[in-house]
Amino acid sequence: MKQKSHHLFSNLSRRQMLKMTAGSVGALAASSMLPGMAHAAGGDISFWGSGTLDIGDKWQRAADDASLTISFTDNGNDPGPVVARLVAGNANAVYDVSGLQGGAEKELAAQGAIAPWDTSKIANWDKVWQWAKDIPFLYHEGKQYGLPGVVNADSIIYRKDKLGVVDSYGVIFDPKLKGRVAMEDAWINSAIFAAMYLKESENAPINEPGNLTEDELGLVMEFLIKHKRDGQFRTFWSGWEQGVQLVANEEVDAMTGWEPIVYEGRKRGLDVEYAAPVEGYEGWGNNLLLHRGAVERGLGDAAHEFANWIYDGYYGAHLTQMRGYVVPSDNNIPYAAANPDDIDPAAVENTVNHVRNKFNGKIYWQNTRPDNFQLYEEWWQKLRNS
Repeated sequence: MKQKSHHLFSNLSRRQMLKMTAGSVGALAASSMLPGMAHAAGGDISFWGSGTLDIGDKWQRAADDASLTISFTDNGNDPGPVVARLVAGNANAVYDVSGLQGGAEKELAAQGAIAPWDTSKIANWDKVWQWAKDIPFLYHEGKQYGLPGVVNADSIIYRKDKLGVVDSYGVIFDPKLKGRVAMEDAWINSAIFAAMYLKESENAPINEPGNLTEDELGLVMEFLIKHKRDGQFRTFWSGWEQGVQLVANEEVDAMTGWEPIVYEGRKRGLDVEYAAPVEGYEGWGNNLLLHRGAVERGLGDAAHEFANWIYDGYYGAHLTQMRGYVVPSDNNIPYAAANPDDIDPAAVENTVNHVRNKFNGKIYWQNTRPDNFQLYEEWWQKLRNS
């Protein structure tokens, strides 16, 4: 009995820390609804992911389906600070599972910040698309440290009513649009977009845009710094909310960014489109990472149940309709077809096929930890200061 009381105290302390560090009123509300100590110990998961992975009040369905109470907190989508907080900060004490852009698994595993998944505990693993299982970032020393949670391929958000049809990243660097374009304040996206443009449209000597050599990186970053100093960019935006506001407030006519921003812009009555660039898409996976702290707290099995629920169809179907992202699971379309009162089956199927088709074309993979990632960080700071 004494041991159980100690476990409950540790769990509640963690929830209080979550409230203090993330300002998450929703997390506090979720924890206050726990019916008892056993549920708190085994079925409450703090999910720290990119803001576009959030499904709002629909997380309640996880409680109905799998007796899981999910508290979601936006991690800002920048892998650098996420990795730092998992390795040397308090994230392992506060959160249980991360949703993070692929590439950091090797570093986090080597640092002991994350634990390997056991896919035999994930009943829906056989429903996950094979090519998503084969993404190399997911593995370290033969162990599965990442699960392919969400996939998509990114490009350019643009105002069709002002620009017509856009099919090149060149629009971002067009002097006629000076001050009316933006890029993300994160090299994991902006450096690769610039590298793709320079390689494919300017014949720059670049081999792999997602893993630039020192000389290639210097070429790309000098290109971006010059355009910044010339006043080309309205801003370098950071985070989901600011990205949406740039479009919603009509501050830009074109910006590199995430496809869900197009969906939000359309909801607000704007004629916005997502480009299919001649240079190709930036492919990415937002992967599920199991925190070492979750295993130490006895939440390893609950985390595997959470991963299984992500692949079960409900989450994937709703995320597809909300964001235009796809959980690489064969369960999404059947769930929608069986639940037309809950979700539009045609919309889900169309989006799943849309994303599949992107990956049938030219793709350069995003890499959050390229060989020279520390040099990327240094260059990006130079750009910020320029």
